[in-house]
Amino acid sequence: MEIKKVTDPEFAAYGKVLEGYDLKGLLKALEEKTPLPDGVEYVGSCADLEYTDAFGVLQNNVYGGMPIQIGYCNGHNTKLNCLEYHRDSEINIGCTDFILLLAKEDEIENGKLDTSKVKAFLAKAGQAVEVYATSLHYAPCSAKAGDGFKVIVVLPKGTNGPAPALTAKNEEDKWMTACNKWLLAHAEASEAKDGAYVGLTGVNIDIAGDI
Repeated sequence: MEIKKVTDPEFAAYGKVLEGYDLKGLLKALEEKTPLPDGVEYVGSCADLEYTDAFGVLQNNVYGGMPIQIGYCNGHNTKLNCLEYHRDSEINIGCTDFILLLAKEDEIENGKLDTSKVKAFLAKAGQAVEVYATSLHYAPCSAKAGDGFKVIVVLPKGTNGPAPALTAKNEEDKWMTACNKWLLAHAEASEAKDGAYVGLTGVNIDIAGDI
C-alpha cells in the first residue's frame, strides 16, 4: 500500500496540519505519563494531558471555545479493522511517527464502504494533524516495523463516552456505538464479533508489509 505524508497535497481532502502551536509540554506528558501497550489502548480523557498549557490553546484556538477532552491512543497496530467518524474534527499529535488509514464519508454507498477506498498517510512526531469530521479513521498504525506509537487524541468533551439512549430513526442511527461515534466494522474485526455494524467490505487492510 502506498503511504503518503500528511504534508502531501492528497491529504487536503482528509485534513490539514495545524501550525503555530507550542505543544512541547503536552508531548512530554504523553511520552512520560502514558503507557505503550503491546496492543492498542485508547483513553478519552487523561488528566496528565489535560493539566498542561496546551489544553487552553487547543480548546480556545482550535475548537473555538467548545469544551474538549484530551486523551491518547497508544500501542502497536498495523491493521484497519474498523472506520469511525464524528460530527467534528479530531486532532492527533504523536510523540512518535504514526500512520493514519483514512477514507471519506461520501464514499459510503448503501451503508457499505469498500476498503479499496482507504488511503494511508504518515504523520511525523510533533505534527498536529486535524482529521476532518468527514474523514473516516480509527486507531493509528505503527510507522516502522516493530515500533509502537503514542498519539494524542483531542475531541469535544464526552466523545466516545456512553451512547445516548435512542430509538433508531434511520440506518445511520444503527451505526452509533458511543457518544458522537458512528462505526463501520470489518467482519474480521473483534468489534464486529461484539455486535458492531459490519460496514466495511473487501480486504481488512494490513500495512505490516509496507512499513
